Amino acid sequence: MSTTSTPKAPDIAAQILFAMRNMGVVPIPRNYNLFYEAYIGSNPALTRDLAALGTLATQEELDELGARYFDHTHSQLLESAREKLHSELNALLVVLQHEQTCLENYNRILDETRAGIADKNQSSTHLLRTAISMLVDATGNKMTENETTFKNVDRHAAEMQQVRLELDEYKRIANTDSLTRLSNRRAFDDKLASMYDTSIGLHLSALVLLDVDNFKRINDTFGHPVGDKILASVASIIKANVRKDGFIARSGGEEFAIILDGNNQEEIHAVCERIRTSLEKTPFRNSKSGVDYGQVTISIGYALASQAQNPGELYARADTAMYHAKETGRNRTIFFEDGMQKNYASKSWLIYKQ
Repeated sequence: MSTTSTPKAPDIAAQILFAMRNMGVVPIPRNYNLFYEAYIGSNPALTRDLAALGTLATQEELDELGARYFDHTHSQLLESAREKLHSELNALLVVLQHEQTCLENYNRILDETRAGIADKNQSSTHLLRTAISMLVDATGNKMTENETTFKNVDRHAAEMQQVRLELDEYKRIANTDSLTRLSNRRAFDDKLASMYDTSIGLHLSALVLLDVDNFKRINDTFGHPVGDKILASVASIIKANVRKDGFIARSGGEEFAIILDGNNQEEIHAVCERIRTSLEKTPFRNSKSGVDYGQVTISIGYALASQAQNPGELYARADTAMYHAKETGRNRTIFFEDGMQKNYASKSWLIYKQ
């Protein structure tokens, strides 16, 4: 009897670059960011509009699309921080070069004093008076210069610390999903990739994938604004039922991901069920109009990190488990087991195809 291996999750970066090449798009950072956001599906309108450009998209059209969907304050903040850091480093270099010159002058005076002391033609009294005077002046000047140098170094160090804080804030904003305030797909990819940096504790680490059931029906029936509000509420419920040290992200349109460390299978299953039942019991209605949006449920699949050899395989197994939760009735939690397979090929992303 033949067996089919579990399909591996596609290499996101490779898929994006492949799509960019086929559309004739230059792989510069702002273009990559545009395609990345379209790929993860967090904004269907962006994905649709990017695909509509076809294979003859100009850089001007891509930039116009980026301006329409992205807040460029983030990139401006990054550029400003880089310029400030460059300026402070240059200023610090000037301070250190000045300090080097002062040390060289001080050493020259010491050498001259030493040479004077060794000169047998000078009287002892005159020699000592001159040497002491030179050393006092030179040492006093050096101490004053050192104090100035220390103050300048401290000032520039404080400025660079502020730049570092600004860059940390930029990273936080860049890795946050604007709708749910959870980590976004970019942050999720980084976190997932780091899970196998060490083999220690893999049996107590897990990837959980959660997908809101029948979400297209919600959008089609009540509109995308209502769908967005429901997604934000789902995110809050997930967050309320996961420990603070758990990593939670919105990994796609209506899909969420949780990475847990330090939990056995039973504990992970309990977390999943707590999320599922809490959402199941939450009423969703418009407080002003009284419109009832109906019950919102979620299907959950998870796999232990020890069940896979790498991040891609782990994602594929958790995704397979979630698929089984969908196929067996939705609104349930499924743990990945050996032999569990999907009945369809792994979806690919080739947005350049119409």
